[in-house]
Amino acid sequence: MAADPSSLPAAPGFERKFCPPEQVQQRTAQLAAPVVFTNGCFDLLHRGHVTYLWQARALGASLVVALNSDASVRRLGKGDDRPVNTLADRMAVMAALECVDLVTWFDADTPLELIEAIAPQVLVKGGDWPVDRIVGAAGVTARGGQVVSIPFIHQRSTTALLERIRAL
Repeated sequence: MAADPSSLPAAPGFERKFCPPEQVQQRTAQLAAPVVFTNGCFDLLHRGHVTYLWQARALGASLVVALNSDASVRRLGKGDDRPVNTLADRMAVMAALECVDLVTWFDADTPLELIEAIAPQVLVKGGDWPVDRIVGAAGVTARGGQVVSIPFIHQRSTTALLERIRAL
C-alpha cells in the first residue's frame, strides 16, 4: 500500500540545522565539543565535497558549515552564472547530510566574523588552502585550537563539472 503524501511533514526535519548568523554563537555553544568549522560555496555538491565534509566531521564531535551567500559567491568571480543553486537550496542539501550539525551563512568576503563568534576548536579547509592562508587560523591557534588543510582524495570541482555539462 502506498503512503499518503498528505501525511508527510510540511518542513523536513533537517531544517532544524539552519542557523541565522546572529544566532550562531548561541547555537554552536549547544553542540558537542570539539566543534569543527568549515566554509565554502558548495554550489553543486559532489563526491569531493561530501568526502571532505565527512573527513572534517571526523576531526571533532560536531561540524558547523558556513555557506557563502549568493552575493558573496558572485564576488568570488566564479562566473556570471554562479551560484547555480540559491543559498536556500544549498543550505537544504548541506543540512540533509548526516555529518553536518549546523548550517549558517555569511555575506562578507570571508567568514572571519563567524569564526570569531563560534571560536571552533578545529578550523578546516580543503587541500587547496595552505594552513597559513586559512582565514581565522591565527585566532583559532591562539586559543589552542587546530587548523587543518584536508588533502583532496577525489579531484572534483563544481567549475569543472559545469564545464562538462555545458560541453554536452
